[in-house]
Amino acid sequence: MALSFLRSNVVARNVKRQLYQNKRNAGYVVLIPEIGEDAENTLLSDNGLPEFNDITIEKCIATISKQSLEYENGVRQIEHSSVESKNAFADVFKPLEKLDSQLELTWGMAKTLYLGNSSLMPTKSYIQLHERAHKARATKFNSIPIFQAAVTEKNRLKKLSDEEERLLNKYILEGKLNGLDVKGIKRERLNNILNGLQKERQVFRDKVNIANKVFTSTIKDRNLIREFPPSLIKDMAMGVDPDKGPWKVTLQPHIYEPFMQYCPDRDMRWNSWQAHVQRCSGYVNKEIETATNLENIRSLRREQATILGYETYADMSMETKMAGSVENVNNILDSLLESARSMQDAEIELLQRYALERGFDAKLEHWDIPYWQRKQKWSLYGFDEDKIREYFPLPRVINSLFNLCSTLFNIQIVEKTGAHTWHKDVKFYDIYDESGNKPIANFYLDPYARQDEKIRIYDDAGWHIAIRNKCTSTGTTPLSALIFNFQTPADGKPSLLTFSEVAILFQRFGHSLRHLLTKANYSEVAGLSNVEWDAAEVCGQVMTHWLYDPHTIRAVSGHYNTEEPLSDDIVKNLQNIRGHMSGYNLCKELYLSKLDLELHSKKAFWRDIVREMWPKYHALPFDKYDSHPLSFTKIFSEEWGAAYYCRLWSRMIAADIYSAFEEARLGDKDVLTVGKRYRDTFLAVGGSCHPSEVFRRFRGRDPSPHALLKNLGLPKQPAKITEE
Repeated sequence: MALSFLRSNVVARNVKRQLYQNKRNAGYVVLIPEIGEDAENTLLSDNGLPEFNDITIEKCIATISKQSLEYENGVRQIEHSSVESKNAFADVFKPLEKLDSQLELTWGMAKTLYLGNSSLMPTKSYIQLHERAHKARATKFNSIPIFQAAVTEKNRLKKLSDEEERLLNKYILEGKLNGLDVKGIKRERLNNILNGLQKERQVFRDKVNIANKVFTSTIKDRNLIREFPPSLIKDMAMGVDPDKGPWKVTLQPHIYEPFMQYCPDRDMRWNSWQAHVQRCSGYVNKEIETATNLENIRSLRREQATILGYETYADMSMETKMAGSVENVNNILDSLLESARSMQDAEIELLQRYALERGFDAKLEHWDIPYWQRKQKWSLYGFDEDKIREYFPLPRVINSLFNLCSTLFNIQIVEKTGAHTWHKDVKFYDIYDESGNKPIANFYLDPYARQDEKIRIYDDAGWHIAIRNKCTSTGTTPLSALIFNFQTPADGKPSLLTFSEVAILFQRFGHSLRHLLTKANYSEVAGLSNVEWDAAEVCGQVMTHWLYDPHTIRAVSGHYNTEEPLSDDIVKNLQNIRGHMSGYNLCKELYLSKLDLELHSKKAFWRDIVREMWPKYHALPFDKYDSHPLSFTKIFSEEWGAAYYCRLWSRMIAADIYSAFEEARLGDKDVLTVGKRYRDTFLAVGGSCHPSEVFRRFRGRDPSPHALLKNLGLPKQPAKITEE
């Protein structure tokens, strides 16, 4: 098949050379052989906060190297004391908490710098720091004496608090998943499997990264970009002046996704789409084909699960999930599909009719949907992300967000001047309980995009970094950083956000509150630590629901110049817009979630699994050259194998939680009482109690998908979740 995006053999040779140059050993990198004089510098100011003004890569390397060595030595000392311990909490787990505090803080500072100013902390340097710190911290979970101390303590104590039990269970489960109770030849084989997985995942990642860069196409016609958002034009510009062009199309997510929505040229959309779905397949370039790596990863994960006593890798994955079993996940996914699939058929038919009425004379294909979906959204709701930016000036949005949280959770958020930061735009805040005069937590806010300084990922424009966790034994309070890529103020205008960016800000801040408002005593289970993966995003998702409350959206919005509010029609449409092609969008997410579970539950060839599943989830037919699993980095090179469903599960739980606020408001009950209960459960407890139990304490029952379906305008279907 002659594909228009294939490049010359010269490119192929360059790709091969780049791929093999990118390979590196699976072992960790020893950063420096000696520890220099800077190693004594812990990078902290006198007030205990990070000295971001004076951070250098050299200081980070020296400090993390020193702290990592001290950490590993400290773990060995704790191992010795655990042998004759009569009280593991006093002799093992509290000393481990103290050992964690310094390394955790420096590691968090390095990550903040990496995401906040990569010119000061380049990717290569951060990866080395991360691997060294990660290796050190992993020693406590790979320690047989500490594992045995946790088992003994759990058997010894008849009565444990929720937090104590969760702490012991964490060490026991981590030890089990690391194979600490596996002996002899099986143990040796497990180590080989884990090393093999690390190498295969890295090769998979490298190949996909290269594939994203290999494909390019060029736009020279100014008319083709007339509807493009200015930010996209700027990112695609090949010359100094973004408005003059030419403009380059790539498969980088922050370019590909919006390009498919805004490009009016169907041939160009097709060209980019086929390049996207055929990445890393044999149809394009065998040098960066990943099918072998994919099957190797599946095979090694199957064997890993078997050695550890699980039937499948998916079953093993459920050990760290709120859902508890593959059966529970499948029940929810199937229930949601039953509501979404028939709706998708109707949505595609309506979209086809809409496109035909506007001169489109063909049958809609995959590469047409994003473009016509955006056009239809504008026609139905008068909604265009860029056209309502002027109603969401960042200062107003932030003030409204803080006021909402202050009201709901009885806290005060106060900006503090004089704190050391990594850039002049970064602000620092204290959080107070209404009844106290001492901050209970602090956070940094870095709002603006900075060219070549911040990492860009489309549709994921913000990060929350837990720099320091709460710990009673060390007397430390939570510290966070929130980093975004919002439009910079210019021409006398403040930063103006799209509605999606407002949602990102709310989501990340809601997520951070779980870290900042925790009341747990042990850092290992405080805040976001030890929260099951499919419940980790719940609090962020809950906060975004407030944007669909008319009172909240009116408080958040107002024209930057006139303070004119959003019209009632737009406010209503922002509520309705969640239902636009919700069947189609939900089916896509359900398909990827189910595909992930199937690939990690069955032995069948990946393409056979795709062909069997596709028609159950998609109204449009499967393209025989579509090889999308071969670039599915989330599950094969990142940490989301047999866990891709987690985001959808979190959305379901969050919708159910928020419905309690709606019920209170509609029933003339006190919404603040619900806010207090939410803070006392989800925000305060964090990972110190199983999320199923936390949910029951808040809602008085087990979770249901009905609230999510209602928000999306989809019919309710019964779903069964077995009790955990």
